[in-house]
Amino acid sequence: MSARDAFHEVVKIALQKDNWLITHDPYPLQAGIFDLAIDLGAEKVIAAQREGWKIAVEIKSFLGPSKISEFYTALGQFIAYRSALNIQDPKRVLYLAVSSDIYDRFFVTPFIQGLIEQNHLLLLIYDIDREVIERWLPSMNTEDISKTY
Repeated sequence: MSARDAFHEVVKIALQKDNWLITHDPYPLQAGIFDLAIDLGAEKVIAAQREGWKIAVEIKSFLGPSKISEFYTALGQFIAYRSALNIQDPKRVLYLAVSSDIYDRFFVTPFIQGLIEQNHLLLLIYDIDREVIERWLPSMNTEDISKTY
């Protein structure tokens, strides 16, 4: 099993504060002969829906010296995980979790925004100090989730 990200517990607490039930820590993923693991699996039951929402969250800290190299790795990992998840659990939606500080300093650049859009990355932006989710990008609402499912 790979090492946990520096902010694993922060994101887990933030999800729980937002009324998500952590169902997997980590979420095991099979991709042919490869045993993979996404950092977290979570569910949120919505009163109006029978099944609720299911997500998987890959957490990245971007603490290394090269943010662009870390982004390349995160992007490739996200695409591979999303592909495997679509086979194993197609109703579960994958999110990449990044801190609000990294999002505001790096992810808002036009080049990175273009890559996010082209590759349909879904982002969970969290505040490290307050241990809360600040934003879901694109915004998470019933209409968005129903299109995904």
